[in-house]
Amino acid sequence: MPAAFIGHGSPMNALEDNRYTQAWAGFARRVGQPRAILAISAHWFVGYTAVTAMAQPPTLHDFGGFPRALSQMAYPAPGDPALARRVAELLGPTEVKLDTDSWGLDHGTWSVLAPMYPAANIPVVQLSINAKLSFEEHMQLGARLAPLRQEGVLILGSGNVVHNLGHMRPDVGGAHFPWAQAFDDAAQALMTQRPQDLPQLLNHPGYRQAVPTPEHLFPLLYIAGLATVAQRVPEVITTGISMESISMTSYGLMA
Repeated sequence: MPAAFIGHGSPMNALEDNRYTQAWAGFARRVGQPRAILAISAHWFVGYTAVTAMAQPPTLHDFGGFPRALSQMAYPAPGDPALARRVAELLGPTEVKLDTDSWGLDHGTWSVLAPMYPAANIPVVQLSINAKLSFEEHMQLGARLAPLRQEGVLILGSGNVVHNLGHMRPDVGGAHFPWAQAFDDAAQALMTQRPQDLPQLLNHPGYRQAVPTPEHLFPLLYIAGLATVAQRVPEVITTGISMESISMTSYGLMA
């Protein structure tokens, strides 16, 4: 089963039909119907590793300032407690909390899955991003999840390679800062040639501007870890920079 990193951008993508959502839907058609989905979203960024383990995860509206239709949207996918326990087993000896009541599916997960699998009938489990771990440790966790791909589970990382809200300008369409494009290009070169070296992005001169906080980049490390195990490089699903400082570049690891 493939794995993917989706540059999710605005939660409005859950309601819109644009070139990004069309690319995500096209990727889903190529993948087919997975048995279940493990999502790693930038928006569950906490000081521990946890996985949702409830039978029916709630749809979280973890944002503000968007149209009412978005805050009323639900993505009622079932959970999969057995898969949650399997994730915890694979990530050992890292301690993994089984979360039955404090989280759910945040917009980093459901705003991507709504265009990909609109029926919301595939079980979804979400894995937190542990803020205390390094680049290398997140890649190692991704590598440990590799057996899930042979068990019919689609592993989905959701974030943005470049994510600087302080420089974001919603009124400029597809324009972008040169530093944002340079960093996105550097990440793409590594992902499509040497994903095992992705932590080298820490040394990129544009890192501080492109990644003022790391949570949106961390999901990409899980796909890089999986690619390293598979000894394959991901393909680019779609590219683009939105609102000058948000990268929409997405990757798929097909084999």
